[in-house]
Amino acid sequence: MSTPTIPAPVPASPDAGTPDAAEARRTYMVRTLGCQMNVHDSEHMAGMLEQAGYTRASGEDEAASRADVVVINTCAVRENAATRLYGNLGQLASLKARRPGMQIAVGGCLAQKDRGTIVEKAPWVDVVFGTHNLDALPVLLERARHNEAAEVEIAESLQVFPSTLPTRRESVYAGWVSISVGCNNTCTFCIVPHLRGKERDRRPGEILAEVEALVAAGAVEVTLLGQNVNSYGVEFGDRGAFAKLLRACGRIEGLERVRFTSPHPAAFTDDVIEAMAQTPNVMPQLHMPLQSGSDRILRAMRRSYRSEKFLGILDRVRAAMPDAAITTDIIVGFPGETEEDFAETLRVVEAARFSSAFMFQYSKRPGTPAATMDGQLPKEVVQERFERLLALQERISEEEADQQIGRTLEVLVAEGSGKKDGAARRLSGRAPDNRLVHFALPVVPDEEGVTGSSPVAHLPSEPESLDDPRLRDTADLPAHLPRPGDMVTVTVTQAAPHFLVSDSAIRPDSGFAVRRTRSGDAWAAREQARLGGGDDHHSHGPAPAAGTPVTLGMPTIGPR
Repeated sequence: MSTPTIPAPVPASPDAGTPDAAEARRTYMVRTLGCQMNVHDSEHMAGMLEQAGYTRASGEDEAASRADVVVINTCAVRENAATRLYGNLGQLASLKARRPGMQIAVGGCLAQKDRGTIVEKAPWVDVVFGTHNLDALPVLLERARHNEAAEVEIAESLQVFPSTLPTRRESVYAGWVSISVGCNNTCTFCIVPHLRGKERDRRPGEILAEVEALVAAGAVEVTLLGQNVNSYGVEFGDRGAFAKLLRACGRIEGLERVRFTSPHPAAFTDDVIEAMAQTPNVMPQLHMPLQSGSDRILRAMRRSYRSEKFLGILDRVRAAMPDAAITTDIIVGFPGETEEDFAETLRVVEAARFSSAFMFQYSKRPGTPAATMDGQLPKEVVQERFERLLALQERISEEEADQQIGRTLEVLVAEGSGKKDGAARRLSGRAPDNRLVHFALPVVPDEEGVTGSSPVAHLPSEPESLDDPRLRDTADLPAHLPRPGDMVTVTVTQAAPHFLVSDSAIRPDSGFAVRRTRSGDAWAAREQARLGGGDDHHSHGPAPAAGTPVTLGMPTIGPR
């Protein structure tokens, strides 16, 4: 299997799309609005900017939008997408007026849809680019600077497969890997196929090479991304390709957790269920969009399955994986939805026992068939139904979470602070079924380097100096202090609809344990490099010789 490569960065003139040497450390930030696809696209945007010589703004500067280049990666799925974008742009206008040379770029789905309208409404925007030409961002920024005029470039079809682009990964312990882009479905409420195009599949060897590169860089978790992962392989004539891909991920040494999103119920097959159940590192988690429990509304949505088929899939998943947590998407108030239709959605939700659900009030999207359908419902009717559905799902989520109390789980520790509950300070992470878990740490003696009721009470979420005990050599780490990327074993003591709590570590004979991982090592190396204490081997690796290709994952870039 060969690893896909991109050309190594070489010195370039400003005309070639990179800042000149005097401005090689111009800073950037990327603000993401939208789904996992957008998050992953933002990682590509950041990777391209770093390869072009930009450096990421500090956390403090990002919070204040103090960067030489601010990129907004937009979403167009919801009706309020434009409101969110122009709200962001309005805030940036005054900042730009006080910061000579600052540039603002808008990309993503709303940019693909609205094109030049964005510059008309917000003339202080410098660059607009779409979903099909992410690779053009550095060149467009430089062209806009040189010409002192806005650059709008929207491609009608995919120019470069995004996964071949440089990537600046946000996490050292988990990563997104696209297996396809675009969508061949024709759901009447959805604008995504229009903005991202027809589905295009990557070859399995390219996907597995990227996963292996992520694991080699320290990741222990990978999420496979596609608008409809179940239809993966149709383009190259293998309808069983997705199940085979899951099994192949199970053979990658060092990869501990595999997730995927999102499948389509119409294309969900039993070979995928078997692959999930028989592949140890594929997690017992499934996000399966329902959209409506009414067969009549599903037909109007052009969702090519019916409620009983949907529930049958869930039954087979749970028969193979009894501990699986299943989540969903639901739209309330689709045009023509009657009270009887809505009652069917309530019935299916009650039967499905989702651990959680993303619920949306129908949002009219210009350009979709549903936008011109008869039977558009009054806002107050949709709101009242939404609140009833929300109350039902909250009850179910709480009941399902209560079933977790007393269970012992291995939790992948996340970055950021945990839930604060009075005097208790906790860290957070994800269980195998992707439930959020807030967990306490044991009290540790003074000689281990941290004092007080819990070590987390004395540590910032992000290390502030090289003296942070989490950055010590592995042999010298406090025994009960995990780093992001490490695994902890905890017992669930409390539950809520949207998270679990474990305070078992502060009790005698709790069974609390920390398992050090390569991801924890990679996190520590990254933080040491950020604080000036060493090279960030996870992020970049050794600099290649001129002309040497850079493998996917984290390509080598200029100094940060």
